[in-house]
Amino acid sequence: QVQLVESGGGLVQAGGSLTLSCAASGRIDTMGWYRQAPGKQREWVAAITRGGNTNYADSVKGRFTASRDNVMNLVYLRMNSLKPEDTAVYYCNSWPTTKLAWGQGTQVTVSS
Repeated sequence: QVQLVESGGGLVQAGGSLTLSCAASGRIDTMGWYRQAPGKQREWVAAITRGGNTNYADSVKGRFTASRDNVMNLVYLRMNSLKPEDTAVYYCNSWPTTKLAWGQGTQVTVSS
């Protein structure tokens, strides 16, 4: 089964930017980014097809941009204008159904 490794998280001030990466060990189709804040359920954030079509949750629309490299099996999430409420562990997985084993995620912390 394809394995996923997320990276790129960190601590950033509100208004700052981060770019997350998701490295897959094999071919991936439509992929999504998800996040889980402390005490909350995991939620979907963004999705991108192999053709580059994207879809975003209303909470991140206009601030986050998903992209991918199909040759290298990489998926990215550029996050701009970060807010404290974006603080969470971010994961990638297939979308709309999460068929793959979850990676360890990458922590994003936005300070006010």
